[in-house]
Amino acid sequence: MFSIRAVKTGLTLVAVANAMSAAAGSSEPPGLILQGNTVGIRPDSPPRLLRLPAVPGYEEHRVNDMLLHSPAGPVRRCSNSEMAESGNAHVVFFPGDIQNFQQEMSMQPDAAPWQSWSLERVALILGRRFPGHHVWIIRASRMYLHKFSSYQNFVESNLFGAPEHSSDYGGLRHLRALLGHAMELANLPDRLPPLTSAEPLPPGFSLVIVGFSKGCVVLNQMVYELPTAKTDPQLAPFLERVTDMYWLDGGHPGGSETWVTDKRALAELARSGVALHAHVTPYEVRDPMRAWVGQEHKRFTQTLQELGAQLTQKLHFEDEPASIDNHFRVIQDF
Repeated sequence: MFSIRAVKTGLTLVAVANAMSAAAGSSEPPGLILQGNTVGIRPDSPPRLLRLPAVPGYEEHRVNDMLLHSPAGPVRRCSNSEMAESGNAHVVFFPGDIQNFQQEMSMQPDAAPWQSWSLERVALILGRRFPGHHVWIIRASRMYLHKFSSYQNFVESNLFGAPEHSSDYGGLRHLRALLGHAMELANLPDRLPPLTSAEPLPPGFSLVIVGFSKGCVVLNQMVYELPTAKTDPQLAPFLERVTDMYWLDGGHPGGSETWVTDKRALAELARSGVALHAHVTPYEVRDPMRAWVGQEHKRFTQTLQELGAQLTQKLHFEDEPASIDNHFRVIQDF
């Protein structure tokens, strides 16, 4: 077992925003100051974001940069039935193409116009969407040409991030180990024990998993790994604490498998008891040049409904023209 890397100096701390603007290119949210290479804190705003570089997963070569948004103020202890307020409720978010840390996006001409959806900004949005939760943003391990996200650590992917799904790649195992190491580096109480430990998970621990656009390939990979993972004594207790999974306008450059359509895989997902949520926009599901995306989304939702899954779904901005602006806005509106 390799040792956890020391946290590099200069971890980024930023302030929580009291209000977020609704569209890309808008002004800085209150409390957040961006100046050149630094992120500052206004005096009236508490530090809430912590950047963790190169957090290791379950194999030494699988590392991911992460961003943690901590809940505001003291959170009261309560019963496990109120996990969102237990102080140990967590959300993991997998971003899409072009989304990166604010500093990196500001330096790239293709990314600069979309800085309103940087990892820091999204962390603030999700902090408001999931109050009382620790929000973890997991940066893709590769960014080809500074814009094509590839989640190679979670699912076999080409340079452009198109996945090749399998049942044994280790995406769930990587997430479990990654969270445990990140919680240790962030010095959180009641953190996950090491993956190889026989210790039980801490009381009140719960997890919500959210994927946006390209980030949905990670959720899809987890679905394919469910049958094996549920029989793994190291992963089964972790999976039992997953309460919700959100697919937000999934898409990738491959020609298929944007949504899981394998009925056996979806049957396992339905049996898991996890609350499932599919939020889409016309940008993905009504694109005539990629008709398979909408067709697969329909099969995904219909099959899960037939299997009796706990599924909610919504088509956002259906009366507006398909646009990349609305594609990003689903992060704020779901």
